[in-house]
Amino acid sequence: MERQFNENQLEGRNAVLEVLKSGRDIEKILVQKGNVEGTIRRIVGMAKENGVVVQETAKQKLDEMSQTKNHQGVIAIVSEHEYAEVEDILALAAERNEKPFIIILDNITDPHNLGAVIRTAECAGAHGVIIPKRRSVGLTAVVGKTSAGAIEYMPVARVTNISRTIEDLKKQGIWVACADMGGDDCFDAALDGPIAIVIGSEGDGVSRLVKEKCDFVVSLPMYGKISSLNASVAASLLMYEVVRQRHYKG
Repeated sequence: MERQFNENQLEGRNAVLEVLKSGRDIEKILVQKGNVEGTIRRIVGMAKENGVVVQETAKQKLDEMSQTKNHQGVIAIVSEHEYAEVEDILALAAERNEKPFIIILDNITDPHNLGAVIRTAECAGAHGVIIPKRRSVGLTAVVGKTSAGAIEYMPVARVTNISRTIEDLKKQGIWVACADMGGDDCFDAALDGPIAIVIGSEGDGVSRLVKEKCDFVVSLPMYGKISSLNASVAASLLMYEVVRQRHYKG
């Protein structure tokens, strides 16, 4: 079977240095464990200055990932698409003369889920999606494909600290609703104002620190024997409840 090469993967010290200098969005840099000499130290330093995630990785793992078979102890995974800033998302809402409608994803690691959320967010008229830099999938090729082109129109911001971002949004008059078990029925909650909806991972849900920053918790009613939904499905249902309340209520 012909091997599929990942165009978003750069290998070798010079290639990684150059992409760091270029300012291109980088998902993460994988550095061989125990290799901290010269150029690698410089790469790690530049990455930290630019807020890029660096992961120490076993040589065997790098060897398995390597497409060139000459990774020189470092591989960079670059983004499929440029990230926006949170300010860009708010500016888009203002430009449309609409109340902000934002989706915040806490620790979503499945690229298919992220792509599906971006696709639904675009269809539902949301202004942007916010993801964390760590413990989250980024804008990979799989995400772009799953979004069915929506990645070209939906601003996605990547932030260092979700809790701090929520605090900043609240200061600008945006209500933040956490989707989690045991909350108010989403069909009874007021979601028609300036709103940000926080969706957590399927395994762990929304983290405790993030949940504490939210204004209120909403839940989808469950009538079957299974008590949870796929993260992207739950996000889709909540987004369209926002749509219903904004455009069809009353």
